Amino acid sequence: MRTLVLTLILLSATAANEWTVLPSLPEPVSNNAVASIVHKDRTLIFSFMGISQSKTSDAITRKALVYDSRRSAWFALPPVPGTAGRIAASAAAVDGQVFVLGGYTVDAQGKEVSANEVDIYTPGKDDPAQGYWAKGLPIPIPVDDSVAAVLENRYIILISGWSQQENVSDVQIYDTALDRWRKGPPIPGTPVFGHAGAISGKTIVYCGGAYKNPAWTNENGKPRYVVSNECWKGIVSKQGKKIDWGQIVPQHPGNAQYRMAAGTWGKRIVFTGGTDNPYNYDGIGYNGVPAQPSPTTFAWDTKTNSWEMLPDNPVPTMDHRGMVPSKDGLVQVGGMEAGQKMTKRVSQIAVPN
Repeated sequence: MRTLVLTLILLSATAANEWTVLPSLPEPVSNNAVASIVHKDRTLIFSFMGISQSKTSDAITRKALVYDSRRSAWFALPPVPGTAGRIAASAAAVDGQVFVLGGYTVDAQGKEVSANEVDIYTPGKDDPAQGYWAKGLPIPIPVDDSVAAVLENRYIILISGWSQQENVSDVQIYDTALDRWRKGPPIPGTPVFGHAGAISGKTIVYCGGAYKNPAWTNENGKPRYVVSNECWKGIVSKQGKKIDWGQIVPQHPGNAQYRMAAGTWGKRIVFTGGTDNPYNYDGIGYNGVPAQPSPTTFAWDTKTNSWEMLPDNPVPTMDHRGMVPSKDGLVQVGGMEAGQKMTKRVSQIAVPN
């Protein structure tokens, strides 16, 4: 196992990598699954489910939305199928469809259940809101707070995450063309939930998340979950049948982070936000202290194998399920601001090519 040499490069804060604001969501939401479809003259940004400001179980929604760049506005979609909304789900766009995978439900008594659902939305050709839902083959191991990466516009790779009572090291690969799941090589690092990552070409990088504190007991007052400072790099081959996880990436700039947003722009895998204090869905840390979001934004350059600093997010957020590409940059949708405030803010960073 080799450790890569850390090179930290500060990119100048020019118009090429500034944060800008896009039209806001109709209402605040956090922990929502996001995906996008980018055409030559049009970008569709999707937001699925999540939790609203009251942060109670009945605030978890099945609502689905799409932003249409042609009309510069958000529109309601048919809600995600099912009887209950989910949080911590993953979403991925593949071949013109959007897949919503996993997540977890919370009942009125606070019981949390990891989901195995795969819901597939096909947008309408002229009006994306005039589409329809279908079901995919359920996930073999139900997961929430997982990382989803799309390979070859066909395969969705789910990496680690939480399943019912514990974190899992499993990598699960969904062949969207054949509606079939298979096992991938498990991660070698600490199983985590709430980590962030993405794929550039055939290089996956994921960082952060939380894991069970080995020092925790019911009596000692220590937090039950602690943040991970691990970052791992995987090289994918053979339609995802092989993933070489044999490289630990140097720790990213800033503190270890939980529920960051991550996405890919060209050769860069970009991370922003999150917190160094793992929390439950209400934003209160497992240590009893309210979590606070980080403004730090950085990228792993898959060509130079180095970290780069990007401009801080002017409105820090956490509780994300990813960043998605538009024609002009990477977009984050909603999230949780300081003071456990849900936001309807939609912002974009124009990452250098």
